[in-house]
This record gives sequence, C-alpha cells and structure tokens, in this order.
Amino acid sequence: MYRHIELGKTGGERMIKLRALIHKKKVSLAGYWPKKIYGLLSCGSGKRMKVAHRVFFYDEQEAVAKGYRPCGHCLRSAYEKWKSTQKHYFK
Repeated sequence: MYRHIELGKTGGERMIKLRALIHKKKVSLAGYWPKKIYGLLSCGSGKRMKVAHRVFFYDEQEAVAKGYRPCGHCLRSAYEKWKSTQKHYFK
C-alpha cells in the first residue's frame, strides 16, 4: 500500500511517482483510508478526495487484506457481494 501524500513533497513529484508505479503495474486500485474504501483509479468519487486521505494498492487482495471494502460506485457488483456478507443490526 502506498500513501499518496508520501510519494513526494509537491503535487508534481507525487504525480510523476504515481504514474511510474502505475506504468510498472505496482498500483491498480485507489483507496480512501478514513472509511477504508477501495475502487478503480478512474472512479469519480476517488478523484475528489484529498491527497492526504488517498492510498493505492497493487490489487484487490491487498486492499481486502488491509481491511478495505469495495466502492459502491465503480465496483458495484463487488460492493453488493461484500454488503450481503455484512451483519445488519436493527433496533
């Protein structure tokens, strides 16, 4: 897992490092660490988050192993599958 904020001191440095990681196939998914959600790099929801909250993963297995759940927007079927396994408590 890579934290976006740790990839460089400036936005330009971070962008260059991230592009290199994507090109080398070391990154294929992005995540939002406060709520532990992962999704596609192209997801509109992910593109709006603050750099300090953004993380990147090699693959889905790494994201799940770190305790993240699929995005309900860009990974709808994986999200629905995950949601069906969650325990729901009603008052």
